[in-house]
Amino acid sequence: MSAAPAAATPPLEGMERAVGALVLSLAVFMTVLDTTIANVSIPTIAGDLGVSPSQGTWVITSFAVSTAIAVPLTGWLVVRFGQVRLFVTSVLLFSTASWLCGLAPNLETLIVFRVLQGAVAGPMVPLSQAMLLATFPRDKAGLALALWSMTALVAPISGPLLGGWISDNATWPWIFYINVPVGLFSAAITWQLYRTRDSATRKVPVDYVGLGLLVTWVAALQIMLDKGNELDWFNSGLVLALACVAAVGFTLFLIWELVDNEHPIVDLSLFKGRNFTSGTIAIAVGYAVFFGTTVIIPLWLQTIMGYTAFVSGLTVAPVGILSLLIAPILGRNLTRLDARMVASAAFLVFAGVSFMRANFDLQTDFWSIVWPTVIQGAATVSFFLPLTALLLAGLPPERIAAATGLSNFARYTAGAFGASVSVTLWDHRAALHRAHLVENITAYNPDVSAALGALHARGLDPHQALGLLDRLIDQQSRMLSTVDLFWLSGVLFIALTALVWIAKSGYVGHGAPADAGAH
Repeated sequence: MSAAPAAATPPLEGMERAVGALVLSLAVFMTVLDTTIANVSIPTIAGDLGVSPSQGTWVITSFAVSTAIAVPLTGWLVVRFGQVRLFVTSVLLFSTASWLCGLAPNLETLIVFRVLQGAVAGPMVPLSQAMLLATFPRDKAGLALALWSMTALVAPISGPLLGGWISDNATWPWIFYINVPVGLFSAAITWQLYRTRDSATRKVPVDYVGLGLLVTWVAALQIMLDKGNELDWFNSGLVLALACVAAVGFTLFLIWELVDNEHPIVDLSLFKGRNFTSGTIAIAVGYAVFFGTTVIIPLWLQTIMGYTAFVSGLTVAPVGILSLLIAPILGRNLTRLDARMVASAAFLVFAGVSFMRANFDLQTDFWSIVWPTVIQGAATVSFFLPLTALLLAGLPPERIAAATGLSNFARYTAGAFGASVSVTLWDHRAALHRAHLVENITAYNPDVSAALGALHARGLDPHQALGLLDRLIDQQSRMLSTVDLFWLSGVLFIALTALVWIAKSGYVGHGAPADAGAH
C-alpha cells in the first residue's frame, strides 16, 4: 500500500530542521538500542528467569519477528491515519511496551511484551526515514540519510555498554525502562514540530486475509527455527507441522497478494524494480549474517571466555566508531559514488573481519577481539547507506513509505531468522566437535592419563578432575563452533558482492536516471 505523498509540504528550515532530524532519529535509536542492549544481556536475563541462553535469545527474535510483521502495514496505516499521527502514537506505545517488558516476571510474559513492543515499533523506522526525507530539500537527500544513519549508529556503541553496565550493576529490567524518557521526549517534540505537516488520510479497506497469512507463515517459520534445535528438528511432529504451515502460508500469501492488486497488505509490485529487488535482497541477507554474529559473540564471550556483561559490551561497542566518522562523508558524496561499488567494498570488509575472527581461540586477548569490531564499523555504514539509497532510487515520493516498509520487513525478518539459525548452528557444531573430542578421551590415551595425573597432583579427586576435563572439552568445542560460524559468515559476505550488481544503475543521488528504478 502506497503512502500519501511525503513531499506535500515544504522542507523545514534552520533550527527546526536540525531538531526535527534529531527527534526522528531518536526513534531509530531506541529500536536499534533495544536490540543491541538485549544482545549482551541475554545470559543475565536467561539466568535470572531460569532458562538456557539459547532460550533467552527468544527475547531478541520475538521482537524482530513482531517488528517485521508490523513494518509492511506502515503504508496502509499512513494512508488511514497520517504519517505524523502514526509516528507519534507508535513512539508512545513503544515506551509503554518497554515499561511492561521491565515488569515481566518470567520468560513467557517477557516474550509477550516483546512481541507487543516489536509490533508498535514496526512503523517507526520506515516513517522516520520518509519524514526525514521530507524534512530536507530533495537535493540533500543523501545528507538526510547520513544524519539518520549516524544517530542510528550511536546505538551499537551505547547499547552494549549500557546493557553490560546495567546487567552487572543494576537489574536487567532497566535495559527497557531507559526507553521511556527517550520515547516521551521524542513524541512530544515531534508532535510540536510536525502536527501541521501530516499527510493526507482516507479510509481504505484492510487486507485481512493478506495480514492473516503474513502473520501465519512468518510466525510459524520463526517458532520452528527457535524450537527446532530443542525438539530435534524434523524428528518432532510439531516442527514438521510448523514447517508445513510456513510453506503453505507463504505460498498462499504470495498468491493472494499478487491477485489482490487493489488493496494489498504488502505492495509486491515494488519487486518489479531491479534496484529495489537487488537492494532489498542484499540488505536482508547481509543483515541476517551480520545480526547472527552479533548475537553469538556476546554469548561466546560470557559463557565460554568468562567475560562479564560490561566487558563483553566493551568488545562489541566500538562497531559504531568508524560508522560515525564515515557516515557524514559518505552522505555528502553519495550522489557522486556508485552505490554498488560502495556496498561491494563493505561486504568485502565484512568478510575480512569474519576471517580475522576465524583465527580466535581460547587464549585470544581483549584487544585482538576489539580490533575486528572497530574495522567492522566502516563496513556497517557503507553497507546500509548505499543499499538503502539504491533500493529507493527512482521511486516517486508517494511510494517511499511503502518501499522502506517492505525493505525493512525483509531486513527484520531475515535478522530474526539469522539469529535463530546462528544459535542453532552454534549448538549443533559444538555438539559435533564435542563428540569428536570425546572420542579421544579414553584410559588408553597417554595425553589424557597425563592430564588427569596432573590434576590429581593438584589435589583434585577423580570426580573433580573429570568434571574439569569435561568443562575444558565443552569450552574447546564451543570455540571450534564459533570459528566455524565466522568462516561461514566470511564466505557468505563474499558471495553477496555479486548480488549488488544486479541493480541496473549504481548512481543514487537525487535526479538519478529513470532506469535507476527501472522495471
